[in-house]
Amino acid sequence: MLLTIRKQIRSHPALIPLFFFIGGGATMSLLYLARLGLRNPDVSWDRKNNPEPWNKLSPNYQYKFFAVNMDYSKLKKDRPDF
Repeated sequence: MLLTIRKQIRSHPALIPLFFFIGGGATMSLLYLARLGLRNPDVSWDRKNNPEPWNKLSPNYQYKFFAVNMDYSKLKKDRPDF
């Protein structure tokens, strides 16, 4: 497969940006999926020792990737401890 891609790039050099941007987009989407699987509080990989990891988060923990109008440092705890 890589041999075919190399042959296409040599015969059509205008395809180089296409391969570059498609490869970059695929890489960024895989990195984002890995981030969701590893950093999201809704995902539990260890069900025996920590079955509900979202209960251990403090109220000022920013788990969203980008928060537009929210300042997480000023939030107060408004839920009970379990």
